[in-house]
Amino acid sequence: MDRRSFLKTSAMGGSAAAATALAAPAYAQGKRTLTMVTTWPRGLAGVWDSVERVANNISAATDGQITVVPKAAGELVGAFEVFDAVTAGQADMYHGADYYFVGQNPAFAYFTAVPFGMTAPEMMTWYYGQDGMALHHELGEIFGLKSYLAGQTGAQGGGWFRKPVMSADDFKGLKFRMPGLGGQALSKLGASVQNVPGGEIYQALSTGALDATEWIGPWSDEKLGLQEVCPYYYPAGFHEPGAALSIATNLEVFESLTPSQQKAVEIAAGDAHQANYAQFTANNGPALQRLVAGGTKVEQFTPDIWDAFGAASIEVLEGYTNDDIFKKIHDSAQKSMRESSGWLSRAESAYTSERNRVLGVN
Repeated sequence: MDRRSFLKTSAMGGSAAAATALAAPAYAQGKRTLTMVTTWPRGLAGVWDSVERVANNISAATDGQITVVPKAAGELVGAFEVFDAVTAGQADMYHGADYYFVGQNPAFAYFTAVPFGMTAPEMMTWYYGQDGMALHHELGEIFGLKSYLAGQTGAQGGGWFRKPVMSADDFKGLKFRMPGLGGQALSKLGASVQNVPGGEIYQALSTGALDATEWIGPWSDEKLGLQEVCPYYYPAGFHEPGAALSIATNLEVFESLTPSQQKAVEIAAGDAHQANYAQFTANNGPALQRLVAGGTKVEQFTPDIWDAFGAASIEVLEGYTNDDIFKKIHDSAQKSMRESSGWLSRAESAYTSERNRVLGVN
């Protein structure tokens, strides 16, 4: 090969290499620290455990290449400001309940819970076995986020009340804490619905700013001390039959991670999701027994109240179906729920009902 041919070949090779380098994604190098803002007070039972598990999982799965530093509500931004903080690049990721952000789009409610929606197993079926996760990504990416489920409380209680509710009319004028689309349904019954962060519920009840509230379930509610200010507890609620928690990473930040680091975030979130569900389920039964022993009066809503909840919930959900992304997510979730329920009600639910009857389990 003569010198001219060599130079020409070398130049072409160099150009090809440069083009390849330019085409490759620009992954950040070296160890990184990501700031995670949250909607929760530090140490809040169950939900903060999920925050810590996600953070620890990501660090372990990346061999310490990524450190996630959680910030409790109010430490960097307020509880309901985390969405804007991450989309604006003020923080790298958030951990929270996506139904707090129905103001950005009501479809976010489907990735926590909607009234008369999916139980935890039904949610997991839709999210991991069908197109729920892909739809979560599609919705999040509209706002510059990469979203994953990262916690699960299971079925949430119907609420704590100073006095029992005997009919749907008893909700008229009631100052009630309930976020998301469930709160909007309760408003249709005449309740004065307020969206109070978890860390402020006890104080709001103590001062009379709230008449009643829902939070999560017996274990976390007991830790919050709700039994000290409200003697009546309704374990079954219409609004959150299986409430998921989420993490969302700023999309530019997520795309700057290597493929293995991105997968680590996904796996860390999925592990936290299932572990959190087990944690809440394991702790709720014993906590309810303690509450009853301590004097809490356990009640159930009457059939006419359930009917009123149902009618109001359907009205709220159908009112958003003119939004394309909401309708797409709504239709997918409803189809999955109906198909899953058709099997689970005939198999698992029928079995547990008979098992409990035979064994005398209450």
